[in-house]
Amino acid sequence: MMARFRFPIGISAAILFFAAPAGPARAQETAPNTTWAVTIILPPRVVAGKPATLAVLGVDGRLAEGVTVEVGPPSGNVQRLKTDKTGRAVFEAPADARVLIAKASGGAAAALIDAPPSPGAAPSLSLSPLISTQDQFSICGGQFQGEEDSNHVVLNGDPALVLAASPECLVILPGPRVIPGHAKISIQSAAAQWNLTATLVALVFDPPFPALVPEKKSRLTVHVQGSDRPLAIEAQNKTPGVLQFLRGDVQVLHTSGGSQNLATIEVQAIRSGDFSFHARLLAPPDVAAARRYLEAAQPLAPKNLEHRMNALANRLAHQPRDTEKASSELDAILAATIAGNFRTMLASARASLE
Repeated sequence: MMARFRFPIGISAAILFFAAPAGPARAQETAPNTTWAVTIILPPRVVAGKPATLAVLGVDGRLAEGVTVEVGPPSGNVQRLKTDKTGRAVFEAPADARVLIAKASGGAAAALIDAPPSPGAAPSLSLSPLISTQDQFSICGGQFQGEEDSNHVVLNGDPALVLAASPECLVILPGPRVIPGHAKISIQSAAAQWNLTATLVALVFDPPFPALVPEKKSRLTVHVQGSDRPLAIEAQNKTPGVLQFLRGDVQVLHTSGGSQNLATIEVQAIRSGDFSFHARLLAPPDVAAARRYLEAAQPLAPKNLEHRMNALANRLAHQPRDTEKASSELDAILAATIAGNFRTMLASARASLE
């Protein structure tokens, strides 16, 4: 789940609530300090040799037409695509690679490549039990169509937007009228129809208390609507020059659960001005996906990182619950790694552990 909150410091004014652009499915990575980069949305997994659909969001968060995207394996031939008037492009997944990388206008994303399923294999759909009212979510394990317009999704009676698709996964954005609570999801494709259930969750932010004044401490409070379960949320400060998060500009928060179900962030205003932060619901770690990205990244690793990468993949294989140490080590490697295919795969592995 992702949301953004803005409030003018030191000025009595209305509070503005609005959704941040939907983020990509576990694979997005941009070059450091590249604020103009587009966002590429790929299905989390594609199928070797089969068609799939990607989407591109511009800096305004809208689907972007006419963006040239390069798609291909980390090493090998790439396809050059241009998004159509819907902001999407259809491509064929490589038949002889483990990972697919897409790049465009400063943005990069990755997806895992699965082998075609065995004939007669029964689909086994997977969906997070909690999904955001504002952000995209993925459903995997089905017999979907690679062309997004051949899959139709209805959420609580209203059409949902299919952003990206492959025979294995769909990336879906709820419609604007969804409300927190129980969700019935219906999926129709040429192969079959599925009915699933989940819980829709929204974040609601209180005004800072006490009111923000430069050089004074305050608190931000986020309430969870739609679930009384304690949840893990990541909050990221986007304007550190205006507002300081006292425990770090990226924090993992745990909500209280219960009817209030809230979490607080201790902050301090640096100067007058608007501030913003992103907050999103953290999904359970996908250790298997992280290992696959790390194994695919090893051939591209610099000599001084080869042993470290192998040890990290082995640790996840033998200690799959120890994701915190693996995440910290990946953060350290990413901080010292320049933009490129190797970094994109590392970022995808790191995102899989969140």
